This record gives sequence, structure tokens and C-alpha cells, in this order.
Amino acid sequence: MSNHSFVIDADLAQNAVPGDTLELTGPEAHHAVTVKRVTAGEQLDLLDGRGLRLSVEVQTTGKDFLSATVVSRSQEATSDHPVTLVQALSKGDRDLQAVESAVELGVLAVRPWQADRSIVRWNAAKAEKALAKWQAQVRSAQKQSRRAFEPEVLSLASSKELAKNIAAETSAGALVLVLHEQAEQSVAVHVSKWQETAQPGQKVLMIVGPEGGISDTELQAFVEAGAHAALLGQHVLRASTAGPAALVLIRHLLGEI
Repeated sequence: MSNHSFVIDADLAQNAVPGDTLELTGPEAHHAVTVKRVTAGEQLDLLDGRGLRLSVEVQTTGKDFLSATVVSRSQEATSDHPVTLVQALSKGDRDLQAVESAVELGVLAVRPWQADRSIVRWNAAKAEKALAKWQAQVRSAQKQSRRAFEPEVLSLASSKELAKNIAAETSAGALVLVLHEQAEQSVAVHVSKWQETAQPGQKVLMIVGPEGGISDTELQAFVEAGAHAALLGQHVLRASTAGPAALVLIRHLLGEI
């Protein structure tokens, strides 16, 4: 079984080498000692969210404190083709369910999208708190899955803003897929064609609509901006399921899992 994972300040972790003693304080230390019941002698992984993993052995613990000796240091490689999930706001926290699963399955960025048919709406007063909730969900899923990279939570986008973002990403060589049940070509076909000319570092964006679906106006704007409508399968999946399912398929086709 792999070690429990906790997030450490990137500046503190940057120069740490085997033999160094590090101190973990605050909420992460509290969670380790109070919730996970970590004790002296246990092995942990400390992650900086940028791919660095420090395997450590706990020396001492306190209420909101632990000290540990670095045993080993490793830097995980990032994906050649980072995947971003653009998830429409959905009721019943289905958007957060999608984000949680996508993080565990290897997504490297998530963006909330205020779709035309989204029942949930983020007004100016609610947006900051709601975005913080997404960020907390991402970090929790990162630690649960023992990932060294913490996916970025991008700002909320309107449909108009998303169309502009699509145009910018596709001009840089990204593949943008709009999951849609009436698409003529599958996700697999689009990924396979794109792979023939894709260069390392070029992204994949997958766009998932709300419960009521993506409007014709939105789909047209996204396609005109360079996106492709893509069919995931013969069945219509929930907003919480479509993104993670597509992510597994995309990463498999890219040879990453």
C-alpha cells in the first residue's frame, strides 16, 4: 500500500534532500496527526503539487505539528499532452463529482463553465466561495489518489469566454472536444487523427455540458472556434460521469494508461 500523502509548501520542499528534517504545520499537520493518526516511525509522502514527491519518516508529532526526515526525493514527469476538463455547472454537486473523479484519473486542469442551460448559477457574490470549494475538492482528490501534481482550477468561463479560449487553444495546436450525443465522429477517431501531427506539450480540452445539454448556439460557436463535436458512446451519460469516462479513453489512446 502506498504512503499517505500530504501537501507541503513548494518553497520548503524545493531544496530538501535525503537526510534533511522538515516541519509540517497548520491544517495539513493537523489532518495527519488528528485524522490519520500518524505517529513517529511512519512513512509519508509530502507533495509540492508541482510533481515533486518527498518520501519521509516521521520523527515527532504534536497537535498541529510534525517533523520528518527526508528519505528520498523524486520528480514525476508531466504528461506530454495535458488534459483539461471544462465542466458545466450542474445541480446536486454533479460538477464536483466529475472534478473529483477526473483529478483521481489524471486530469491536469479543470475549468467551471456557466453554460446557457446550467441550472446552477454563480453570481459575483457566490463565485469566489464556489471556486474555493472546487479548489478544496481538487486538493482532496489529489491527496486521495497520491498524485504529485495538483491540477489547476481555472476561472469560471461564460460560453462567450469559452469560445475565445477554444480559439486560442486550437491555434496553439490543442485538440478541443465537445462531448455531444449527436456527434458524427467518436472521441477515439478525433484523438487518433490529432495524434498524427500533435507535438509534445499540446493540450487536450474536453467540454462537458449541463443536465439540459449544450445549446445549438453554444455548439456552433465552439465548432466555429475550432472545437470538434465528439461522441463518447451509444448511451447518454450524466454530467458527473461523461468527463471522467472520456478522460480514461483519451489517456489510454495517448498511451498514458
